[in-house]
Amino acid sequence: MEFAIPVIVVALLFWWFTRKPKRKGPSPVPANVNRLLGNQVRYYRQLDKKEQTRFASEVKLFLEQVTIEGVGIEVEDLDKVLIAASAVIPIFYFPGWRYRNLTNVIVYPDTFDEQYQFEGDRRHIMGMVGSGALNGQMLLSRSALRAGFADNGGKSNTAIHEFVHLVDKSDGSVDGFPESLLRNSYSLPWLKVMHEEIRRIETGQSDINPYAAMNQAEFLAVVAEYFFERPDLMEAHHPELFHLLTEMFNQPARSDSAAAPRSAASNG
Repeated sequence: MEFAIPVIVVALLFWWFTRKPKRKGPSPVPANVNRLLGNQVRYYRQLDKKEQTRFASEVKLFLEQVTIEGVGIEVEDLDKVLIAASAVIPIFYFPGWRYRNLTNVIVYPDTFDEQYQFEGDRRHIMGMVGSGALNGQMLLSRSALRAGFADNGGKSNTAIHEFVHLVDKSDGSVDGFPESLLRNSYSLPWLKVMHEEIRRIETGQSDINPYAAMNQAEFLAVVAEYFFERPDLMEAHHPELFHLLTEMFNQPARSDSAAAPRSAASNG
């Protein structure tokens, strides 16, 4: 009997560890990354050849480091490349930046609810950065992901929105004030413009998505979508905001794509 007890314990432990689902690693990088970027990502098309090569390399590196999984769907190469492009765009001019606060991106077929269900009539979430038990995870709606890169996508891009939240979070808090990107001399101007624009949104005097008025973190993420999707429109309608975001994300002047990149204070 003394021998039987250890055998039973070992058997139970073996059963427990073998029944637990194995964590998936990153899937193979698609062979058609460059073609998909050229067909689907306007930001990539506007880069010169040298920068396109670097952008594609960053996309591939992201896909080698982050696991992308589907819930109820098979994640396609297009989804992987669009997610990686969304990650690279905000930090492209900060060479060496890595999303150290992200391990997995979970893709839902469509919008989902607070219980992460994608069926029913209470679905309204297009994307979110996980916290608590979901720390290190990002959840995205595939329909919203693809809509953000459509030619008629307008000023919105859900995936870029969520990755900007991660950039914001890299200093320890999601507060609309990304210390790792914002030079000290721009801190007060950023707060001033942010509060002025929020007041305009609240009084119906702005073309910025009203969701930006919810709080400072959402303001940053929403205007970043606008900035990367329609820089021409933002420059025309919000020149001061456009200038501050150009500095924050270290983007070259729109007529000069060869501006030298700046080093970031820290990585996400």
